[in-house]
Amino acid sequence: MSENASPLFQSHALGGLELPNRIVMPPMTRSRASQPGDVPNELMAEYYAQRASAGLIVSEGTWISPLGKGYAWTPGIHSPAQVAGWRKVTQAVHAAGGRIFAQLWHVGRLSHISLLDGQSPVSSSALQAEGVNVFVAETDGTPGFVQASKPRALKTEEIQGIVDEYRQAARNAMAAGFDGVELHAANGYLVNQFIDSNANDRTDQYGGSLENRLRFLGEVARALIEGTGDKSRVGIRLAPLTTLNGCVDADPETTYLAAARLLGEIGVGYIHIAEADWDDAPHMPLAFKRRLREVFPGTLIYAGKYTAERANAALNEGWADLIAFGRPFVANPDLPERLRQGAPLNAHQRETLFGGGAVGLTDYPRLAVQ
Repeated sequence: MSENASPLFQSHALGGLELPNRIVMPPMTRSRASQPGDVPNELMAEYYAQRASAGLIVSEGTWISPLGKGYAWTPGIHSPAQVAGWRKVTQAVHAAGGRIFAQLWHVGRLSHISLLDGQSPVSSSALQAEGVNVFVAETDGTPGFVQASKPRALKTEEIQGIVDEYRQAARNAMAAGFDGVELHAANGYLVNQFIDSNANDRTDQYGGSLENRLRFLGEVARALIEGTGDKSRVGIRLAPLTTLNGCVDADPETTYLAAARLLGEIGVGYIHIAEADWDDAPHMPLAFKRRLREVFPGTLIYAGKYTAERANAALNEGWADLIAFGRPFVANPDLPERLRQGAPLNAHQRETLFGGGAVGLTDYPRLAVQ
């Protein structure tokens, strides 16, 4: 398929932001923030700038407050030093011609007391994510995994404080030079812990009915719009059928169609759907994707083991506007050009995904210049 005929290489307007192609680099945790303070650094700036040919980059999950942190060496957007560090990243991406959103992250119950100065994680409910491990630094500085600590349920009067933290994080992101923000409401993290029925046993206005379970999502989405000052600069990541980190919903199609309808009414710029992509993962039916298109008027991004062929088919069929390529972007800084040419892809090194330095982050080769 020629470049001109390939929808992947057509432009797309995301509000007032013109994307030169339909290829998205999705959020991927790499655990390289500088210590102490979990501060974004020059190495991270180089990594993102190398990948600036994506139509849109969404940063790795970036925790909004100290109690929102869940993994070692992940960056925050809470302190002045973190905001300044992210400014280095956004300046590097913009200098390379790219566009970048910050993914705002509160992990909720998916944390450990060693990461939270001895405090218990918080969640919608006091339900432990059984069998779920989180990435921590051992006392000697080496990485390791431990069972997530049992959370405490947020009191009703505490919830607005977290909404406020999201609003401030959006303001911090804009001050750091990001083009917008994406709310991580997927994969078993805090917002997802309110949405999915098996993770929420609350009896107040944030639990029970579907309307109540979606209340926190709506409040945070509106706060992010206030924080950015522009509806089109706010995206929401959802994972309707994934069962990652112990979050499962009894009726996901009903729940997530209602979530998409709510987000459409609020007016956010996009929804980013993370499809389950492990070997025996539940399949996301085409009919479900088409119904999401019917209820949400904004941009729809899909991620989940897409090839160029599958991506172009999705775009041609009209239920997707942009396609995110996760793992391929780890090892292929020039992924859009490789997809354009149909060139082979570098394979990523699993052992260098989390933690470390430049090896496995910024040293993957580009295509040879012809």
